[in-house]
Amino acid sequence: MENAIFVENGIRAKKSRHFRRELAYYMYELQIITQFAAAHQLRNYRGKCEKLHGHNWRIEVFVEGEKLNDTGLLIDFKEVKDATHRILEELDHSFLNELSQFKEQNPSSENIAAYIFTRLSNELNNTNIKVSKVTAWESDSASSSYIG
Repeated sequence: MENAIFVENGIRAKKSRHFRRELAYYMYELQIITQFAAAHQLRNYRGKCEKLHGHNWRIEVFVEGEKLNDTGLLIDFKEVKDATHRILEELDHSFLNELSQFKEQNPSSENIAAYIFTRLSNELNNTNIKVSKVTAWESDSASSSYIG
């Protein structure tokens, strides 16, 4: 039980021999999974990924909050899907390096996850819900998450 997570006074906390860290506590979490296809190249990478190549990206979006609305939903899945779809429409079947958001920074899995997270947070976050994580999978075995 060195790294056990426990609940104390309604707050989830992680306890270890060396420290105790409180974690944000949210009662509800929902997730959607979607995808888009795009090409990119990683500047200054010095490897195969520096060459132009593409991925069928799988995107996972997590939203969390404490209270359900009058309908009994945290947020309608459709609302999260629609917001995500609007962002991915800009990325889908494009050369990511040519898009304004990736002119200065590499379109890496990390930066793609952060970009989608920021855009979705601006659109969906309110006093009851927040986008908590976006994961960008570039293959079945490699992903990167941005957690806020």
